[in-house]
Amino acid sequence: MQNFAEQCIDVARSILSHNLSSINDDGSLNPYPGEISRQDEPGHVALAIGEFYRATGESSLDSFDTVDLVARTITRQAFTEAENGLAYASLGLLSFGPAKDRNIVWERLVDITRETLDKRLLAKGDYKNHWQAFNIAKSVARFSMGLSKKDETGRLIDQFLNRISETSSNKYFDDSANGLGGAFDIYGVVSFITIRQALQLHANVGLLDRKLPSIRTYAEKYLRLIPDMVRQDGLGWVYGRGIGVYGQMHCISLILQALRDNWIPSDKIGIYQDILRRLFMYFYSTYIDLDNGELVVSDNERGTTSNHTTRMINFDAARYLSQWSRLARIVKTQESTTPIPSKTLGRFAIFDKSPKKEQGLFLYKDSNSGLTYQMPLLCGTVSDSCDYLAFPHCPGIYDWPVNRYLPIMQPELTFGKKVTIPSFYGKKISTGLGLRKSFFFKYEQPELITKDQEIVNGIGYCKVNWNFSGSIVTSDFTYKVKNQVQLDSFRYCLVIALPHSKHSVETSFKLGSESLRPTVTHDDFQAVWREPFAVTQDQAYKTYYGKMHYILILERTHPLVMRPGQQYRLQISFNPDVSFAG
Repeated sequence: MQNFAEQCIDVARSILSHNLSSINDDGSLNPYPGEISRQDEPGHVALAIGEFYRATGESSLDSFDTVDLVARTITRQAFTEAENGLAYASLGLLSFGPAKDRNIVWERLVDITRETLDKRLLAKGDYKNHWQAFNIAKSVARFSMGLSKKDETGRLIDQFLNRISETSSNKYFDDSANGLGGAFDIYGVVSFITIRQALQLHANVGLLDRKLPSIRTYAEKYLRLIPDMVRQDGLGWVYGRGIGVYGQMHCISLILQALRDNWIPSDKIGIYQDILRRLFMYFYSTYIDLDNGELVVSDNERGTTSNHTTRMINFDAARYLSQWSRLARIVKTQESTTPIPSKTLGRFAIFDKSPKKEQGLFLYKDSNSGLTYQMPLLCGTVSDSCDYLAFPHCPGIYDWPVNRYLPIMQPELTFGKKVTIPSFYGKKISTGLGLRKSFFFKYEQPELITKDQEIVNGIGYCKVNWNFSGSIVTSDFTYKVKNQVQLDSFRYCLVIALPHSKHSVETSFKLGSESLRPTVTHDDFQAVWREPFAVTQDQAYKTYYGKMHYILILERTHPLVMRPGQQYRLQISFNPDVSFAG
């Protein structure tokens, strides 16, 4: 792991060298061309430099006084209304010392900045989503810097964990603050990484010893998902908001923190080391431009969510790389890694099961082709997105656009102003072995739900059945209505995309010349395929991983009167022509 540690810190140093010049005298940041800076960016910068200082002990880089840069960005963040940025800035401040009289950054701050920080850190908020982790970070800074004699960190952690138990029967973190609930995405991992990092900086070491067992109970659930999520090429978390490069970085951080805290059994350390190696190689090969030492996350071929700027991502990458370097020097490792045995599996991880809804994640791996699918059945925190839809997410094969909604591999039925899609929640979920060693995943929707995640009572219900046999995927959707109703339109979309032409892994999957080979075996909606819609030249259509080229649309544009007692079924199977990026 020493070589890994050195490689990480070298890349972090390169990224910082290329981005420190973007920090202005007032602590604001110059954005990349075509982008707009975010209010919380100075906080991200402060924590990135703070982690670099913890990993190296260096207070300068090239010709930059990094202590002065941190003082500038913290000052900027102190006077900017962004609670998450303030939390990152406070952890960045703590990285340089656990108390005011021993903190070289605090010494650089002027009185008005110190007073403002004191006032803002003492302001107490309450959040039901991942922002509560930022409250915990602020509490750590308040007490550790001597700005408050009362330490509320333990109470806030207990509150955070108790709410997880209240919103998830299986104790996964729900990032929804309102609505139907059930946004079980990567922000659960983000929250635990942030809390664990904050506790490491807490002045009271005893609090870490007391709270770590409780945190472990919840965080380990995500740790156990990762082996079945990571593809053979090292691609990690691929569903939900905030994925792409963060889908790699968050998983790497969680594994390294778990290795440091001895959360991984000794007989599984080799397996997680192999996963760690593959996750990092995908991150290194796919996102780092070795010609200039920066991360490439948004260009002519791929994009990212609108609230992730390239500048912020580069500083976050430097922060994580510095953290990985520091952790890699102290974690328990084995001399040789143990690759995960190649086997076909299909399993459903239950996130929540209640009378109102059942939600979770179906994971499938085919040992022969190496195809790995992540199919979420859960809600999201944004509506104009495909990231949460219930289809087998597999970049390079089954793709979807970033920052746009399309009914990918899902029938979209429109009744008046209600646009429904069979995603987000289910009832009577079941999974298991089918015929000829295939795996099935079934669920029902007793009431239809709109693309905006609003349950529509009284129209009808839907039964969904997915079948996975090797590389062949079959989807079957059956609708029945409760009363006669007019279906105004029907739509079903497929996306044809490729991995990045330059920044990709040779073993990554891509579609061959015969593409997805979809076969409509049953269609009671009498829809027709439109001419493929070419989007190669349209910069609005990208994926997190590469360029979109075509949208295939199965559509019915004229009304259909749906009658009770009659079922309306759509069955489509896929046998994709699988190739490799290399």
